[in-house]
Amino acid sequence: MPTREANFDGLVGPTHNYAGLSPGNVLSETNAGAISAPKAAALQGLAKMRAVRDLGLVQGVLPPQARPDLGLLRALGFTGSDAQVLESAAEKSPTLLAACWSASSMWAANAATVSPSADTADGRVHVTPANLVSHFHRSIEPPTTTRALRATFSDGARFVVHDALPHHTLFADEGAANHVRLCRSHADAGVELFVFGFDPPRPTPIAPKKYKSRQSRGACETLVRLHGLDRSKTVIARQHADAIDAGVFHNDVISTGNERVFLYHERAFDDAPAVIGQLRAALAPADLVTIQAGSGDFSLTDAVETYVFNSQVLTLEGGRMVMVAPQESRARPPVAAWIDRVVADRANPIDEAVFMDVRESMRNGGGPACLRLRVPLTDAELASVNPGVLLTDGLFERLTGWVERHYPDRLTPADLRDHRLARCCLDAVDELTRLLGVGDIYPFQLA
Repeated sequence: MPTREANFDGLVGPTHNYAGLSPGNVLSETNAGAISAPKAAALQGLAKMRAVRDLGLVQGVLPPQARPDLGLLRALGFTGSDAQVLESAAEKSPTLLAACWSASSMWAANAATVSPSADTADGRVHVTPANLVSHFHRSIEPPTTTRALRATFSDGARFVVHDALPHHTLFADEGAANHVRLCRSHADAGVELFVFGFDPPRPTPIAPKKYKSRQSRGACETLVRLHGLDRSKTVIARQHADAIDAGVFHNDVISTGNERVFLYHERAFDDAPAVIGQLRAALAPADLVTIQAGSGDFSLTDAVETYVFNSQVLTLEGGRMVMVAPQESRARPPVAAWIDRVVADRANPIDEAVFMDVRESMRNGGGPACLRLRVPLTDAELASVNPGVLLTDGLFERLTGWVERHYPDRLTPADLRDHRLARCCLDAVDELTRLLGVGDIYPFQLA
């Protein structure tokens, strides 16, 4: 059946701030404590969504979490009015307070792992929300994420939205950021690559020395079973320890793929030649087009600081591909030169690079591809998606107006104790659910 890839971007929430809550994410740590610009961040994200839609792709919107999470602060023992809860948390545990304000759900690549109907045993699209157990501020996201995904993909005949995996390190799951699907075309059955960094039952002697990995092998194996995938059409690969220590906290910082094209750095995996060999064998050798960046092209540091592999590689009408890259990758000469060589090379279908300004997201450690969840859909599946979340000119204008009305221009660490700001942010997302037509998904709406 005709199939196209839809991109569902996380809408940047009004509490976007730089708290540096993510060890191993070099850009997040570097900018910890800086003044953020929530309104600019949301408008940059919306501009990227519209640009992708204007390229002819289906573009959807995923709502942010309700933040600050005052209910969680109360569950953790902070009492009194909203003002008292925030003030007490600011005095006693500013890191915990920052976690409850985090807008990290903007990075929808971490929302879930998706297997399209062409790959699954029951012929339905399978979606598993990530449990994100590696960091507290993200581990509190799955319940709302699950409700949002079920409100988006509600047709049980065509979609299965699973519960998140058990909240334990054995099943530590970071979603599509550690998952790549390769195929002849989006309509064909494909090969799904799952990437992990640690395996508690079978530890490796070559482990990262500076940062911890976030994805377990157990999570990858469970997702293969849960989604009903053909084991001969899956590859499970280990991240290179040096890459993790350089700041490659997710695989999408060091490799990406689209249809039959796979881009990667030579130090992305423990044994990159073996991984490529497995992918070729599973997909069919003639179908896979590999584009490698070697250390002679640019370093791991260059990859992390420019997020070149966090580009969105998209198939346009006629089969040509475009690379939607962060503007930071154009500003780094060796990376820009590599992109130019990729675009000029007629051996691959990528013939254009478009550079996007997502600076506010980049400063917090997320590039263009971090902001989106990829969902290949047949025409019938697309027709059953909640239409309220699909980007149109009208929805773009309504969302832009909503951001302009509700978002602060800037946010400082001291602002996280402001109960009036907290109430404005919660009122804003309450209104958003009506704009998107997703119903009641937030805890305060369900109370």
